[in-house]
Amino acid sequence: MRSAIRYLFLATVIVALAAFGSGAAAATMIVRPTPPVAAIGPSNGQVVGVAHPVTIRFAAPVTDRAKTEQSIDITTTRPLPGTFAWTDDREAVWTPSEFLPADATVLVSVGGTRTEFRTNAGVFGEANMSAHTFTVTVGGTVVRTMPASMGKPGYETPVGTWPVLEKFRSVVFDSRTIGIPLSSPEGYVINGEFAERLTWGGVFIHSAPWSVDQQGYANVSHGCINLSRDDAEWVYHTIGVGDPVVTHW
Repeated sequence: MRSAIRYLFLATVIVALAAFGSGAAAATMIVRPTPPVAAIGPSNGQVVGVAHPVTIRFAAPVTDRAKTEQSIDITTTRPLPGTFAWTDDREAVWTPSEFLPADATVLVSVGGTRTEFRTNAGVFGEANMSAHTFTVTVGGTVVRTMPASMGKPGYETPVGTWPVLEKFRSVVFDSRTIGIPLSSPEGYVINGEFAERLTWGGVFIHSAPWSVDQQGYANVSHGCINLSRDDAEWVYHTIGVGDPVVTHW
């Protein structure tokens, strides 16, 4: 009987157990090991915010997600609680159940692959939609409170806690990406600056010189957090990817 052990994206190990001299049928157990790791994010040595998820990309499709999740260790001085979600059959995203400890080294271990990243001092943003302010704290200390304008009626800024997903020195805001045609009275194409993405649905913190007169007094945006150019530039250089931003009334 030819050997059937081969590795084409997914290794299969077959172990046959037979009872000696009993005539009993052989029992076969199939073990499917976790595929090799292609990439882990954050990358080794990277410094991120305390709400940053961990992304693990495998080199081959994963057939047993539960077993693979059990093989992933994410720890500081203790195991960290979190939940997994899969973007496709090769990529698992682990989101912490609570904020990661500040100023800590986080170790990610998957099989024989290990990497470490660090968290910052604990940078938080807070958008108060009733007070029309945006506040940044570092290590629990308020370092700046700024007048802001959030989403107007019908385009309210969503309430929740949002880790910064990515940052842009300059970006084009196009209302069509959030379902508003340019032919609509609410349509727009605007060149923006100093922007931090909070949701994939199009909510950003960004410079909005056109709403400076309303910032601190009224909510007039299409869901974004509007700041003056100077305040937005300061936030851009202070808040990083993975830093949590809380939005509330």
